Amino acid sequence: MINCIKQEQARKSQELQSQISQCNNALENSEELLEFATRSLDIKEPEEFSKAARQIKDRVTMASAFRLSLKPKVSDNMTHLMVDFSQERQMLQTLKFLPVPKAPEIDPVECLVADNSVTVAWRMLEEDNKIDHFILEHRKTNFDGLPRVKDERCWEIIDNIKGTEYTLSGLKFDSKYMNFRVRACNKAVAGEYSDPVTLETKALNFNLDNSSSHLNLKVEDTCVEWDPTGGKGQESKMKGKENKGRSGTPSPKRTSVGSRPPAVRGSRDRFTGESYTVLGDTAIESGQHYWEVKAQKDCKSYSVGVAYKTLGKFDQLGKTNTSWCIHVNNWLQNTFAAKHNNKVKALDVTVPEKIGVFCDFDGGQLSFYDANSKQLLYSFKTKFTQPVLPGFMVWCGGLSLSTGMQVPSAVRTLQKSENGMTGSASSLNNVVTQ
Repeated sequence: MINCIKQEQARKSQELQSQISQCNNALENSEELLEFATRSLDIKEPEEFSKAARQIKDRVTMASAFRLSLKPKVSDNMTHLMVDFSQERQMLQTLKFLPVPKAPEIDPVECLVADNSVTVAWRMLEEDNKIDHFILEHRKTNFDGLPRVKDERCWEIIDNIKGTEYTLSGLKFDSKYMNFRVRACNKAVAGEYSDPVTLETKALNFNLDNSSSHLNLKVEDTCVEWDPTGGKGQESKMKGKENKGRSGTPSPKRTSVGSRPPAVRGSRDRFTGESYTVLGDTAIESGQHYWEVKAQKDCKSYSVGVAYKTLGKFDQLGKTNTSWCIHVNNWLQNTFAAKHNNKVKALDVTVPEKIGVFCDFDGGQLSFYDANSKQLLYSFKTKFTQPVLPGFMVWCGGLSLSTGMQVPSAVRTLQKSENGMTGSASSLNNVVTQ
């Protein structure tokens, strides 16, 4: 429309300019004729005067101003530029404006926290058939109750949820709680957030304790790997320095290797000798807990279990009355056994790819599972008289841990149906440790 108006304006301006130019030319010619007529009035001879009069008549008749039309060729008529908006008007009249959706309400009773998954359920307080989808937001927190404005974590968004519930799976519960809020959306706009809900997601989180692990073990948070040069190589270097140039000032004793801190848990030194052991840095004093362990494919030997803090620095897992474990040996011959108090029970099952560890401190039970199939591998039934620490032994290989896990529902079900003992495991069960 704008282009058409501009083109029309240019055309009409050009026509007006042409008319003005023609009128200017006609005026110039008329002035010359008027001068000739004025001079003719002074002629005294009749014949000459008649001749001049005929010339004036002929020139007036032939002059351009005589044929010139002074009516402008342009007008203010704009009818040819009118647009038919009837179709658009009809479309606008049929529009139906959607109201902003009301805020949903999360139902804590219908929410479920299990198997490191959270199912959040909500409902609309008023029926609204214009709702297209929902947006769920969540974040982890260590604060109970309503979310704090200055919480350290940002909301994570899950968009385009069609139903009134959603399940977040495969979570690591490395915080005590999670906040949730939801909003409804129609085709036009998103509504207000629901009142936030806080759900408890407590689980056992721990790292490996590098400060007291064996020097031949390379420890990083949730991974441990055998390092044959970690101990002896460093010891020989330190001995060489101590023996070199004996003087009155004794050489300082070795307190750390590489970047290892010299910290010591309690009064106990590092594990040493053939106790290639590392413990967790978090003690279990009550409740039910679960974690998983995966060994490297080429790992020659490893043990997984729990131990008291008083486990000696020369002690191996399962060879004292202060530790319980299952042991996998892939060196020379393959063996899979449960160990406690230097008693061994061979396990006639296939070593799983990943081992799940269930510790019921109050119930005095330690069970091992195939983490994938949840098949029970072995159970110890005892009475824990001290806090226990997750314990690991590894030789020629490595282990990786998965923590921040809830007790799986399948394990809870098995625990209810099992009394923690089997006939084939009676030699190691019913052990009460002082």
